[in-house]
Amino acid sequence: MASGGDLTLMILGFLERQPMHGYELKARLAALTGHLRQVSDGALYPAIARLEARGLVDRREEEGAGAARRQVLTLTGAGREELMRRLREPTELEISDQTKFFALLTFLSALPEADQVRVLQRRLDFLDAPASFFYDGERPVKAEEVTDRFRRGMLLIARATGTAEREWLRQTIGELTRV
Repeated sequence: MASGGDLTLMILGFLERQPMHGYELKARLAALTGHLRQVSDGALYPAIARLEARGLVDRREEEGAGAARRQVLTLTGAGREELMRRLREPTELEISDQTKFFALLTFLSALPEADQVRVLQRRLDFLDAPASFFYDGERPVKAEEVTDRFRRGMLLIARATGTAEREWLRQTIGELTRV
């Protein structure tokens, strides 16, 4: 399940693009988070209510396709400001955790390019720092040093993913700074 912070970011991000009713928002969240991190009604609707209470989201009723009326959610000016702040100033966890970073990346195009570059550079700096899932004292252990095939597999997959992501980040930062 998405954490409260992730859920807030995603709700604000999707509503920044267009107003939606709750069911449509839930479908967009499910498409983004996948089956492993599903957002339940028990998490989504209280989160929407909290955002509404903070003045970040407005709710209005409109005619539905059938007899039932639906609640349409829109982002307020304050909600847009909060979204921009969160995108400009991601937490260390949002930079270091791949899933949280990908949620952030989903909406990063809402920022001006200079701010996009700062966020992407933070992620690149994080990925460039030596790290591992396993350590020998303070030293990160390399995949070639691991005898357990499954742990070695984890490290090899993480290395390949990290290499691809660093390449994309460098290319994208380069393109954004040349404009």
